[in-house]
Amino acid sequence: MSLTGHLLIGAADVPATEGTMKALNPATNTLIEPEFAFGGRAQVDQAATLADAAFDSYSHTSLAERAAFLESIADNLNAAREELAARAALETGLPQAQLEGEAARAATQFRQFAEVVRKGRFLQLAIDPAQPDRQPRPRMDHRLQKVAIGPVAIFGASNFPISYSVAGGDTASALAAGATVILKAHNAHPGASEIQARAIRKAVQMHGLHEGVFSMVRGGGNAIGEALVDHPLIKAVTFTGSEVGGMALYRRAQLRPDPIPVFTEMTSVNPTFILPEALEARGAEIGDGFVERMLVNVGQACLCPSILIAVEGEGLQALRSAMINRVSAAPARTMLTPGIHGSYVKGLEAMESVGANLVAVGAPADGQLEGRSALLEVDGQRLLSEPALAHEVFGPAALLVTVNDEEELLAVARSFKGQLSAAIHLEDRDLDLARRLLPILERRTGRIVVNAFAHPQEVTFATVHGGPFPATSDSRFTSVGMTSIERFLRPVAYQGFPDALLPEVLREGNPLGLPRSIDGQ
Repeated sequence: MSLTGHLLIGAADVPATEGTMKALNPATNTLIEPEFAFGGRAQVDQAATLADAAFDSYSHTSLAERAAFLESIADNLNAAREELAARAALETGLPQAQLEGEAARAATQFRQFAEVVRKGRFLQLAIDPAQPDRQPRPRMDHRLQKVAIGPVAIFGASNFPISYSVAGGDTASALAAGATVILKAHNAHPGASEIQARAIRKAVQMHGLHEGVFSMVRGGGNAIGEALVDHPLIKAVTFTGSEVGGMALYRRAQLRPDPIPVFTEMTSVNPTFILPEALEARGAEIGDGFVERMLVNVGQACLCPSILIAVEGEGLQALRSAMINRVSAAPARTMLTPGIHGSYVKGLEAMESVGANLVAVGAPADGQLEGRSALLEVDGQRLLSEPALAHEVFGPAALLVTVNDEEELLAVARSFKGQLSAAIHLEDRDLDLARRLLPILERRTGRIVVNAFAHPQEVTFATVHGGPFPATSDSRFTSVGMTSIERFLRPVAYQGFPDALLPEVLREGNPLGLPRSIDGQ
């Protein structure tokens, strides 16, 4: 595919109106052709107007039609996999083989959501039949389904250039719900974004859908993101990135004349707790495994395990030694952007400035944007007295926290703010302590893992990728997994309708054979 660098607004390729940019190859710190267009409020308005015009027809496509559309997107992504991965590798410094796997995951998500759509359970169909003879007054027939919330704006993420980007889970779940999508491409990987956007637009055209079902815009600075959040035709926003960026969008959305939901995924250190018997039995194994997972993606993953808490005792020295050995042997690797690299360096400096001891570093960096791994250590009291130590440092760094006893371990657990995940390593004789720890973690995270690490994560019906603030802005929803579709749905009740006027999914006789509750049964 020949990259044009244009914005893709409906069926149109739109040239720059607000300047241009080139992608950066972070491995060589050089710019890559071609130039990519920036747009502004006028282009957001064009895309939003199209998305609104497309919404009624697209949200009323049959389940079979919508599922087939999602599968065509998956087919198009698979057809472009090698080209997409090669371009993403140039723009991120990540291995091409890893990115081919990420592209395959993105295609798989669209197929998974196609099955969700076909089965229809996401509609949560409910029927409470009329009771004309009920006393003291009759009950009318009531029927309920979930419908799409409206056109949505999705902000692509920087750290996963495919599976959290243009063709990521947010786009797949929004389209599955029946929402039309405007995607704000991340400037860290504009070429990869264009390839994905063209795969989606091709599917729109193949199925004869309204051109406004999908658009992709791009801009410099904050103006285009603010324009998306401000636009009165946009009814929801998703964002993956920093707490500062996410909360700026969230607050802006609440100041609209008609406030809208902003579903953010922002920050998490994914604490790991090693209970005493597990530490004694498997300290070295856990320490090595923890650092191995921390180093994945050069530590640039929302589920990167960053803080490990262990009680002083047998096995602690083996744990510490294993972590030091793994960190010391780790080569420096290219980070995604100059901004992320700079923030990582400043984050390490900030941790040391508030009392963290640097106990191991990886091989020296050769490239300007390479991240050197680091292991820092503090005791539990220092962590409790310096909340900044529990802040995310986005990169290949880990903090080992040693606590004096079980009570201090529980106090440290209580000190954490909301997290995407937490992990517990335990043996049978640790169960009593685990039972005390569990309710503390349940209040602070959306996913708890036992005898494994938070990363990687499966994409399933039981997946939860969310948690209390500041992990997300709304802990009721997940941004990964099949139930992420619920972010883009709202309930509508139909009362006293003649059968011919009802949506097909709610008609008598259940013509589509979908799961429905009748009087709660």
